[in-house]
Amino acid sequence: MSGEGAGRAPAALRFAHVSKHFAFGETDVLAVDRVTLDVAPGEFTAIIGRSGSGKSTLLNLAAGIDTPTGGQVWVEGHELSALSDDALTLLRRRTIGVVYQFFHLLPGLSVRENVALPLLLGRVREREALDKAEALLAEVGLAARANARPHTLSGGEMQRAAVARALVHQPQLLLADEPTGNLDTKAASQVIELLGALGARHGATVVMVTHSREAAQAARRVIEMRDGRVVADSAS
Repeated sequence: MSGEGAGRAPAALRFAHVSKHFAFGETDVLAVDRVTLDVAPGEFTAIIGRSGSGKSTLLNLAAGIDTPTGGQVWVEGHELSALSDDALTLLRRRTIGVVYQFFHLLPGLSVRENVALPLLLGRVREREALDKAEALLAEVGLAARANARPHTLSGGEMQRAAVARALVHQPQLLLADEPTGNLDTKAASQVIELLGALGARHGATVVMVTHSREAAQAARRVIEMRDGRVVADSAS
């Protein structure tokens, strides 16, 4: 039993009355204010809002990077604050993939090695990890760049490589934090299309944080945040 409540529809991601406070000296900032929402398995959801609206904090809570001050966060039936550090690390390694605004590709590794890294850290055999990385690079249109170093790629290519890396271990939940923030319009459109298409192809639930309403239009569901609260939800 997940403990989420008998008779309730299963959710890939669930926030139950979640709040998050940050202390800056004597100042207390309420970044997320009593958010309750469910994201269904396989759904492509965009969370939009201005800077400071709480959207990135909400994503960090979903990733287990931050811990809620109040309430509960559930990922694939697991309540994150109930997990030990080791169990949380294992859940994140197996279940969650993250794409960031800044690509975080390691400069000393080839593109293929960067994509394979999550598998190698999970002790998958090197040949198997590299083969899976090559397959993902083909899916994102970077097969010819597999042996290149990251600095030789364009911004759009680096983000596509980052998407491949986030998916290589077949996560059930793919989180994307401003994935088009550093890209031009054409590259941004390609990355958003990839997130939707690859998420569906690989059976992943995709949650994307963005300030761009244009980018959010690609999602099936759009949630808007303001001052830490959900103020609009197209699924409602």
